[in-house]
Amino acid sequence: MKSSSKSAAVLKVVSGKSTGKARPPVPSGPASTSPSPAGDRTRIGDHFEDILRDLGEDPSREGLLRTPLRAEKAMRYLTSGYKRDIGELVNGALFEAENDDMVVVKNIEYYSLCEHHMLPFFGQMHVAYLPDKHIIGLSKVPRIIDVFARRLQVQERITQQVADTLMDVLQPRGVAVVSEAQHFCMMMRGVEKQCSSTVTSAMLGEFRRNKASKDEFLALIRSSMR
Repeated sequence: MKSSSKSAAVLKVVSGKSTGKARPPVPSGPASTSPSPAGDRTRIGDHFEDILRDLGEDPSREGLLRTPLRAEKAMRYLTSGYKRDIGELVNGALFEAENDDMVVVKNIEYYSLCEHHMLPFFGQMHVAYLPDKHIIGLSKVPRIIDVFARRLQVQERITQQVADTLMDVLQPRGVAVVSEAQHFCMMMRGVEKQCSSTVTSAMLGEFRRNKASKDEFLALIRSSMR
């Protein structure tokens, strides 16, 4: 897979360099009764503390004392897909196909972060494939989606990545993926359109060549689309 080299590059960028800004000591008194969490975090947490200060907040007040550490843990979880290996995830869960009928897994919810504003986008993905020699364990399909969702993303890319990965892993006759999502970068800022949604698709193999296969897939998921 190509993800490992890209992952290292992105992680390097995320780590960044320390701003070098001095942080004031935690004041004594009731607000400092809990031990400082600074020793438990890395530079990512330090950067979050700097962000809070630049926004005009006081990182040493009680409600924010552990926020940089929590934010770092949340960001590491939400971008944990960079460290996942598809081969280890599939772990041999491929089985001999007994027929060549279409397999559809639909309404798979996913949550990701927009790489442009680092705001969430979320939605559902519908996945189909036409087996050739193998089928895959059903739980592996949403797990593959989560690997790519837990990275900084755009909806167009994650849709294509899921389709390409299933083609590589299964070598089926075709793969189809449709994603419908709502983006907080459009809902909370910018144009502020709360009712809009974005639909992307990737059609590979027979789904691209054979209109009947594509139409069958779209008919099967139509009731799930908004």
